[in-house]
Amino acid sequence: MSQLETAMGMIIAVFDNYARADGNRQTLSRAELKTLLEKELPNFLASGKDKDAIDRVFKNLDENGDSQVDFKEFVLFVAALTCCCHKYFEQNAAK
Repeated sequence: MSQLETAMGMIIAVFDNYARADGNRQTLSRAELKTLLEKELPNFLASGKDKDAIDRVFKNLDENGDSQVDFKEFVLFVAALTCCCHKYFEQNAAK
């Protein structure tokens, strides 16, 4: 498998791992998203300084307003975050 295929498989596996906690494998609840963010992206959270951060992330990700984050919404988040990281690394490499 190529690196990109492996990365795609890992994104799917991470979503599935956390989505199944409440029995609905198709979506992430707020609690599941919180756990995912704390465990998989600990360096991107304000480490407890901003208690509303998870609520804001959840609200922004829940594009269709169904109080769940589906796989498409999750992938859009991962893609946007990846774009931000890419831009950050490009800007800092130039210094």
